[in-house]
Amino acid sequence: MTATMSAGIVPGGVGAPRSEAAGGPRELEARGRPRAMLPPSRLLPADSSTGADLASHLRRHGPLPPRRGARWRAGALEAVADAGLVGRGGAGFPTARKLRSVASQRRRAVVVANGTEGEPASRKDRVLLARAPHLVLDGAVVAAELVGASQVVAVVHPDARSPVDVAVAERRAAGVDTVAIRVVTAAAGFVAGEASAVVNWVANGRPVPVGKNPRMSERGIGRRPTLVQNVETLAHLALVARHGAAWYRAAGTPDEPGTVLVTLLGAVAEPGVYEVEVGTAVSDVLARAGGATEPLQALLVGGYFGTWVPAAGIGARPFSAAGLGAGLGAGLVAALPARVCGIAETARLVRYLASESAGQCGPCVFGLPAIAGAFESLAAGRWAGAGRLDHWLEEIVGRGACGHPDGVAHLARSALDVFADEVADHRSGWCRAPHAAPFLPHLEPRSHPGPRLRTGLQTLQLRQP
Repeated sequence: MTATMSAGIVPGGVGAPRSEAAGGPRELEARGRPRAMLPPSRLLPADSSTGADLASHLRRHGPLPPRRGARWRAGALEAVADAGLVGRGGAGFPTARKLRSVASQRRRAVVVANGTEGEPASRKDRVLLARAPHLVLDGAVVAAELVGASQVVAVVHPDARSPVDVAVAERRAAGVDTVAIRVVTAAAGFVAGEASAVVNWVANGRPVPVGKNPRMSERGIGRRPTLVQNVETLAHLALVARHGAAWYRAAGTPDEPGTVLVTLLGAVAEPGVYEVEVGTAVSDVLARAGGATEPLQALLVGGYFGTWVPAAGIGARPFSAAGLGAGLGAGLVAALPARVCGIAETARLVRYLASESAGQCGPCVFGLPAIAGAFESLAAGRWAGAGRLDHWLEEIVGRGACGHPDGVAHLARSALDVFADEVADHRSGWCRAPHAAPFLPHLEPRSHPGPRLRTGLQTLQLRQP
């Protein structure tokens, strides 16, 4: 079985059998095994042959309900709050609070559907846009109507531009939308997906963060209030608009309701994008990708701003922020085998992330390169500079022009905690994998625009649908 991700069929992933979209997970009796839950299919079609066209979308989900007037708006915002929907782009901010913040402004707003997906190893947003573009656009239109926006801007990864263009043209021809939808190809780069960087890209052609004030909910594109939501969040919003809060909360846990799209990669049999009910046992999540192919030492949860979690005893824990003690972030889970050096892998990621900063503040210009160098020294068994890591990690947190330094510090700190035994080994000049090739997908540190994807033992590709 090839370890290839595509925007169409993912082995065991997008094309795998699932229950009907509008219902909750169904149980099945597996031969010789306990009763288990069939994986959910709220966002992605259960049948890989289901088209991404408007007619197929309407057969699967039906049209959006009528949406007019202040009474509908108040009820819909209450439903989103009751559903407990939070952002799926990384920060996990409550969606209803963002909607209300933008809706409270006096000027006409703009809604941005963020499908930039600058996370190097993530594919979930591209798969969603290729397989269910109309569900995302439904959510964007609902969001626009809730905040009083006159325009939706869909900012999408280049690999997802074609299906989104087709979907927008279909909707325009059918006259189904109440607001104009414009499609913009996303810029490359890790920070290009940060919300203010997306707004800056659309407004000024510069994909770098613009700082913390003023808030985008007050002044964004064209100096108008701007709502930026991840495309997966918008797809969930479209389902809440159709089915209500109780239906949404029928999946997941009381504190973390719903399903999430997860990019599973690393030492698993079938890397791909999978829809997972929050609270599912981690062992069952890994089983969706065919299970681990070798003994594991840790999982990287949430992406390259995420958290290393020790693999020991993790199988029975629920796949949730509370269960893992780590935010689900950008929906990435990377399985690191026991034979690979976690410090060396983290050193490569930290160097890449240091090269991806916008270079607009001291922590990014000076702090991140110093931290990357210290990690590389530690990975090479040289302690020079590594002794100041703790100090540097404390110094940069909360001092950046955006959240980039904080994300790097979080990743680095979790590596030092989880791989503490390896840190001690490296200090004494020993490493379990001194000549191992890079294992996790990463991009070479960039000195000029244009990403160059490098992978270790896995090949990850996203072809045009």
